[in-house]
Amino acid sequence: MSLMLENKQGLIAGDGILPVKMAQYAKENGFEVICISLANDNLKELKKYCSKVYSCHPGEVNKIEKIFMDEQIKQVTFLGKVHKRVLLQLHKFDKRAIEILQSVKRLNDDEVMLLIVKEFEKHGITVLDQTIFIKNLMIPSGVLGKLKPSEAQMEDVNYGFWLAKEMGKVDVGQSVVIKDKMIMAVEAIEGTDMCIKRGAKLAKKNAVIVKVSKPSQDKRFDIPAIGLRTLKTMKKYKADLIAVEANETIIVDQEKVIKFADANNIVIMAV
Repeated sequence: MSLMLENKQGLIAGDGILPVKMAQYAKENGFEVICISLANDNLKELKKYCSKVYSCHPGEVNKIEKIFMDEQIKQVTFLGKVHKRVLLQLHKFDKRAIEILQSVKRLNDDEVMLLIVKEFEKHGITVLDQTIFIKNLMIPSGVLGKLKPSEAQMEDVNYGFWLAKEMGKVDVGQSVVIKDKMIMAVEAIEGTDMCIKRGAKLAKKNAVIVKVSKPSQDKRFDIPAIGLRTLKTMKKYKADLIAVEANETIIVDQEKVIKFADANNIVIMAV
């Protein structure tokens, strides 16, 4: 049975262009979007497509739930980057958020997010698959730009793919940086772009980046995504290939990303 979508949709937006794209596509298809913004970088853009935008800190669980209850929101999508560093800002967390954090054995992404999902469900709010409104941004298999990978690069891609999947099993991160079959960096709390910076600086040049979904990826949160910022980080630190998992990864602003890759001799592919 397919999911019946409510006309009024909730959006919890981290930073980046992804939540903006969701709000845009939802509005273009006749949905009203009520947004809770957890970041400031895309606030102006979100206001173009959302009927209301509320600003909250990720730790204000009671405030977020009250907004959705008052707005009679039954379905919510999480999109955009919320830096894990907010977990270090406990002084900004309300009592309910602290209780949630204290109840998990490990503060990794899945455990925290699953508890938030359960918390919402108690109030009759369903967290939706992140891709429902943005399926057109998922990438099929193949080389996306003009440049093709060399045999040596493909060996690093294959190694990186295996390694990233292994790291995903234990919910550490989704991205790895490889050079000449050596591990330069594994993504942890810092996020993809900082992982690329760390690994590519160690590699000096010719680093290979691989980003995949977790083996048991919950599509309600943490779908792997890259965009122009990722490619700009690669250029700055002389990394020259990025491979993402086909049909599991979102590429935001695909045309701009591919154009940038081609202009800067970066191989971009989905495997």
